[in-house]
Amino acid sequence: EVQLVESGGDMVQPGGSLRLSCAASGFTFSINDMHWVRQAPGKGPEWVSGVNPGGGSTSYADSVKGRFIISRNNAKSTLYLEMNRLKPEDTALYYCRRGPRRFATLKSWGDWGQGTQVTVSS
Repeated sequence: EVQLVESGGDMVQPGGSLRLSCAASGFTFSINDMHWVRQAPGKGPEWVSGVNPGGGSTSYADSVKGRFIISRNNAKSTLYLEMNRLKPEDTALYYCRRGPRRFATLKSWGDWGQGTQVTVSS
């Protein structure tokens, strides 16, 4: 059974930082592209960032480029998202996803964890 368990979300002030983690199990983590996707209240899922299986190639949405860093530890089957200079518009439920980027935001495809809530507010 595939499991994706996100953690690390919290309420922070604008300009603050957080580090999200996603513990994966039930599949071969090291051969999958991995992504972070977020969903704000009343909006659809938004792709945030992705990393290739080896960790050497990363990509980011323009809205987070230069502020967020995605990384992975294949030995621990864990995906990370370091979030810096947080803004109120980063407020959302954050999910990790596996597989092709074009499927990452599709609710009907693959496995979804429970997500971790990030709230940026003064």
